[in-house]
Amino acid sequence: MKSKNLIHLVLSACAVSFTATAHENEKRPVPNEHRHEKKIAGPNGGRILTGLEPRAEFFVTATRKVQITFLDKDGKAVAPAAQVVTVTAGNRAAPTTLTFSKSGNVLLSNAALPAGNEIPTVVQIQPAAGSETTTHKFNTDLSKCGECKNAEYACVCGH
Repeated sequence: MKSKNLIHLVLSACAVSFTATAHENEKRPVPNEHRHEKKIAGPNGGRILTGLEPRAEFFVTATRKVQITFLDKDGKAVAPAAQVVTVTAGNRAAPTTLTFSKSGNVLLSNAALPAGNEIPTVVQIQPAAGSETTTHKFNTDLSKCGECKNAEYACVCGH
């Protein structure tokens, strides 16, 4: 009889522990990759970079140069102001650093991305002198998505 009570006690303790852990997990924030936010492409079909105002679109041109377009709250292009953008891409041992110059209403990189279709990329944007720089790290996958037809780095399918 004592062993039955002991087993019941152990099972009850396990159930309480499991329930407490389940409730703790409910309170934890969901990691970004598991949120079901609707992804949108920028006006040029590029990747939207958030966490800064104005938002920015990262777009790779046909000549593999990077174009940064700043966007207002409605997603319309706005002329760059005092933003400073730097992109570091490619192999860590010998990365390519891109700087930008104003070209019309966008910032255009001084050089092309390194060779390849999958390029590790770090984009740093300083909105104005003395303000905090935002950093965006992602893989610039230039292959085309079979569903939305954007480059994979700007895919809006959510797969």
